[in-house]
Amino acid sequence: MPRTIAVYFVCTVLIAGLAAGGTKSTIDTPVLGCAGGTQVSRSVTICAPATGSTGLPAGFSLQWMTCDELAANGGQWYSSDDPRLHKASFSGNANGSRYALAPGQCVTVNVGDFLFDAGMSTNSTDNLSCGTCYAFHAFGHATNKDKRSDFTADLNCSTLACGNGEPQCTFTFNDWLVLLPPCDPGEDMAAGPRALEVPSTLTLGTVTYTMGQVACFLGTPANGNGLLDLAHQLIAAKLNAQKNGSLPAATAACIADADALIGSLQIGTGFLDPSATSTLASCLASYNDGAVGPGACAPPDPGPD
Repeated sequence: MPRTIAVYFVCTVLIAGLAAGGTKSTIDTPVLGCAGGTQVSRSVTICAPATGSTGLPAGFSLQWMTCDELAANGGQWYSSDDPRLHKASFSGNANGSRYALAPGQCVTVNVGDFLFDAGMSTNSTDNLSCGTCYAFHAFGHATNKDKRSDFTADLNCSTLACGNGEPQCTFTFNDWLVLLPPCDPGEDMAAGPRALEVPSTLTLGTVTYTMGQVACFLGTPANGNGLLDLAHQLIAAKLNAQKNGSLPAATAACIADADALIGSLQIGTGFLDPSATSTLASCLASYNDGAVGPGACAPPDPGPD
């Protein structure tokens, strides 16, 4: 073979090899499904396709708008940097994350009542609105070998219909944060207006706190601390029980179990792994969010800023 032809042949092979090695494949597109919910939250299941080859090893991102917002925008999603777009990221790379999905694996997230565990972040912590259709779509995160996936098709899921309201209804823990006077870590809340009559103290586990401290707990993100996540729901459940004068039997049992699990741990300084608290927190959230019991109250008016 002449020298020039041989050199050309070798270079062509090398360039082709580099091009092939430099081309990234695409992560499998997730599969979404509605998975139940409450009047103020909606559960969505995200799966890595069983027939896919990559899974979702780096996790995924989920975005949502109301169906009315999507329709009013001509069926187009708001841009990623638009503050009106609600979104959450679920990293599969975080230590202890449950969002690294192999082919065929699924995970369920609760939009409007997120569990802030390892790898989860969001720009929207507000409850959803009752009796409302929401549109969701998602994409799988890129890895160092594969590009991010395409967006899924849009999925529409609705929250439960609004309840009948006062007097028998329940507020979420975010609602109670609005209803209680501001956080005061050292004092009782005798001073200042109260939207509803509340006790002067509240016992969580075996420790009694002033309502000023309770307001501080409600305003502190859980950030992966199962103790604080459980305390949010336990506070709301106890205040709802006092407001309504009764409790579903299953909720009363979960309150007793939550108190026993918390014991003498100090809210704000203690820690429990979310895996130890998620079942009880979900039980109490079902009552607070209106899925069981009398139904959710209309969101309270936050008043002037």
